[in-house]
Amino acid sequence: MKKILIALDYDPTAQKVAEVGFSLGNIQHAEITLLNIIRNPAYYGSTMYDPIMGFAGYTNLDFLSPDILEDLKKTSLHFLEKSRHHLGNDKIKILVKEGDAAETILETAKELKTDIIVMGSHSRRWLENILMGSITEHVLHHTTIPMFIIPTKKQNIF
Repeated sequence: MKKILIALDYDPTAQKVAEVGFSLGNIQHAEITLLNIIRNPAYYGSTMYDPIMGFAGYTNLDFLSPDILEDLKKTSLHFLEKSRHHLGNDKIKILVKEGDAAETILETAKELKTDIIVMGSHSRRWLENILMGSITEHVLHHTTIPMFIIPTKKQNIF
């Protein structure tokens, strides 16, 4: 493996995905790219949005502002830079793109000639059959590139 694409979403478990993907890349001495995809701005104001790695950079955005996409890009880049710093390797590439998450991951993996796509899967009990992470499931069913899927389901201790 020479190139690894790690797709990070807005779930608090993204840190685990980044760390495991980075470890895999380090072992392989691979070029690592962290990808974050900006969705429709309304998503960030919905109840589905959950800040990741303690990063709540999207909470003060004015969703009626004409500059919303530029604000989202800046915030997303800042998040990826913090993620890269957390992983302790300045050689990690960061990339922010706009669009449908699954399709953008597929397109980016092809563009970068990625050898493996690393993603998390958020099973949420009753949604498990619907969401493997619907984005992860879509990518899995539409790619010819190998995937490394990291289960990020929260475990109940009791």
